[in-house]
Amino acid sequence: MKYDSIIIGGGISGLVCGISLLKAGQKVAIVSSGQSALHFNSGAFELFGRKDGKDISNPLEEVARVPEGHPYAKLGIDIIKKLLPQVKPLFAEAGITLVGSDTENHYRFTPIGMFKPAWLSMLDYATASSPDNLPWGKVAVVNITGFLDFYPDFIARGLNLAGLECETRDFTIPELDTLRKSSTEMRATNIARFITGEAIRHFAEEVNRIITETNADTVLMPAVVGLFDEEPVRLLREQVTRPLYYVSTMPMSLCGMRAQMRLRNHFQHLGGSYLIGDTVYSGDLDAGRLSSIHTVNLGDMALEADRFVLATGSFFSHGLEATPNKVFEPVFNLDVNVEGPRSGWCDMDLYNRQRYMGFGVITDDSFHVYKNGRRVDNMQAIGAVAGGHDAIKEESGGGVAILTAMKVASDIVNGLK
Repeated sequence: MKYDSIIIGGGISGLVCGISLLKAGQKVAIVSSGQSALHFNSGAFELFGRKDGKDISNPLEEVARVPEGHPYAKLGIDIIKKLLPQVKPLFAEAGITLVGSDTENHYRFTPIGMFKPAWLSMLDYATASSPDNLPWGKVAVVNITGFLDFYPDFIARGLNLAGLECETRDFTIPELDTLRKSSTEMRATNIARFITGEAIRHFAEEVNRIITETNADTVLMPAVVGLFDEEPVRLLREQVTRPLYYVSTMPMSLCGMRAQMRLRNHFQHLGGSYLIGDTVYSGDLDAGRLSSIHTVNLGDMALEADRFVLATGSFFSHGLEATPNKVFEPVFNLDVNVEGPRSGWCDMDLYNRQRYMGFGVITDDSFHVYKNGRRVDNMQAIGAVAGGHDAIKEESGGGVAILTAMKVASDIVNGLK
């Protein structure tokens, strides 16, 4: 099978790149081994949130100062400023509403009751311009009886530390009785399948009862509504008498799964081929160009393309793998930016910067990869696998994934003109 471009990896960077290419008229395939890191997303994307352990207010100021080798440095601040206004519309086309500013971080409320800087957050998730001046008044923290992936005491403690009064309550509705036959069924994705139609009204009635009992000004509840689209989220909020905001749960994340499904559906609606549950194990590389790839499911049938994009993620998604003495890219054995002995790859103090977090395949300024010191002219890497940044310490993973994907897609399209 022949395509204009093939993307290896079906997470956020692969999907954003694929959607951008399809909109430009390309024939595109994505090969995805299964669940991506997007499934664990907490309802927000970060552009640049922290530096030297301190929160950053203006992310673009720090993006402009990143060291050489960082993906943002390869993109350049002018390109980044050009790409940023395109992000919200791209997600909106897929049915994902994002709120936030490109020039000023806001704060998202985490599942353990902490506030972390964020660039863009999904619709109606609990956010604030500053944790020092929360506008929520008295808060009712509401949980579903028997739901184990949400921790009201953590949420309440975080609100108390921020100076707010709050009360915790739980409730249930008849529509959820089926799930109570087993505690393993009481998961966010399963609950969300039942909170539709008339169940939304029953759900709202219970929340309104708790509002009356607690005299709450604001309600926070786990994100257990709207698995497939945002409509149940909007309907529930419309029927609750006080402002209602959602807090992401422990993985699997409902908001992350919804984003994955909406982006994938949009990709396929635009005509893309999404080959899920398959793994690329080799490629035909000659004279600095990749002509085709081979997957487990297709066997002897090769997938051919003019351009290839590697979007396999880092260690978490097996885009990189490690042995006691080696870090490597497992599909093509591409060159990686690992130097020095293993003892220098990490710090024994878990909370210090870990050098291995910056590992990835070596790329040039246009994200072309290298094998045995030679550039692969028709293959580029995007997102976490490109390396050169610390997504956890910088709070930059979402921005790197989205912006490198958009830039590489633009380069591929412009290179064809």
